[in-house]
Formats: sequence, structure tokens, C-alpha cells
Amino acid sequence: MNIEEQILPYQKLTKEYNAQLVAVSKTKPNESIEAAYKAGQRIFGENKVQELVTKNDTLPKDIQWHMIGHLQRNKVKYIAPFIKLIHAVDSLKLLKEINKEAKKNNRIIHCLLQVHISNEETKFGFSYEELDLLLTSNSLNEFENIIISGFMGMATNTTNEKLIAKEFSSLQQFYIKHKDNTSPVIQLQELSMGMSGDYKIALQYGSTLIRIGSAIFGSRNLDKQ
Repeated sequence: MNIEEQILPYQKLTKEYNAQLVAVSKTKPNESIEAAYKAGQRIFGENKVQELVTKNDTLPKDIQWHMIGHLQRNKVKYIAPFIKLIHAVDSLKLLKEINKEAKKNNRIIHCLLQVHISNEETKFGFSYEELDLLLTSNSLNEFENIIISGFMGMATNTTNEKLIAKEFSSLQQFYIKHKDNTSPVIQLQELSMGMSGDYKIALQYGSTLIRIGSAIFGSRNLDKQ
């Protein structure tokens, strides 16, 4: 597979929609990432902290690493020195930990709050009701080393495009509702929605970050997941 050819259509499409491509490189070797890098790709997404740290140490330093998987609080310290964006912040406790580790590293870490937009109980995330309370309270003002840059949502794993569109639309409307929040901690710019199976729908509903992996790099190595 020619990765440079595979990635080009996604780069062009996101540019048309004023969005960005997150090339999901989890389980992929450095050689594959370097091929995408040569094609101009700079944003890569990983979901395992140890693998992410290793790749950060060995690959070009201008890569923007995004943590896209469920993040345990005790592992934040390992990625705090370099992570560009954390997509899946799903609790206030995790936010506090990120803020603590960001302060230790004299950094401001950008975060997306994960919203539970599907009917699948296996997915993580805040409910809309929980986030309404959080975003309109003063509890976030104590955080001096994080920025809430937007929201992330994963649609139901289904072929029902109407349901997927409904879920993405609901998150877009929630984003619009809170877009003008004046808290210095909340600077909404990003909507992380859409993966290989539903990214076209996500872009239609305002996604600014789509996460594409196997369509670029080929099937994942299941032994490494």
C-alpha cells in the first residue's frame, strides 16, 4: 500500500471543509508514520500511552500528537510534557490531573470534553446535562494550565446514517450553544467527530477533526491493541 497516495484524498477533503485530519497511527510502525509525514501529515492520533511516548521520542519533533483513547489519570504524567491535544476527557477528576501535570511541566494543555452522544453503554463521556452544569458553573475557573478547546463524540456503530446524522447534529448544536462562553478556560474551536465509517457525515455537521486510521495505514495489528 502506498500510504502517501492513500492519505491524499483525506487531506484534500478536510481542507475543503476547513477541518483537519488526525491520522490514527496506533499499532503502526514508525516507517508508516514517516511515509504519511513525507506526504505532509503532521497530526497523528494514538490511544496507548506507552506507545505514544516511544513514538514521540523517536519521530520528528514537529509532529502534533493527539491522545484519542480513554486516558487513565495515573498515565497523564507521561504525556504531559509534549501532548498537543487530549480528545477524550470524560471526567472532572481527569481534568484536574491534566491541569496538575501541565503545571508541573509549565505548559497549557488543550483538551476536548468527550460527550456520550450514542446509545451504546460501552462508550465513555459526559452527558449533555452534566456538561451544561459544568460549563455554566465556576468549577473550571480553578484550572490555570488547561484550555477546553471543544468536544469529542463517537456516533453509534451502525449503518443507519440518519441516526449517525442525528447524533452528530446534536453535538454540533451543543457546541453552538456554548460557543460564546466567556470563561478563560473555555475557548471552543474544535469538534472531533467522525472516523473511517462516518467521517463524511461528520464533516457535514461541522467536524473540525476527523480520525482516520485503517483507510490510510491498512488494517490494525490486533495483537498490539
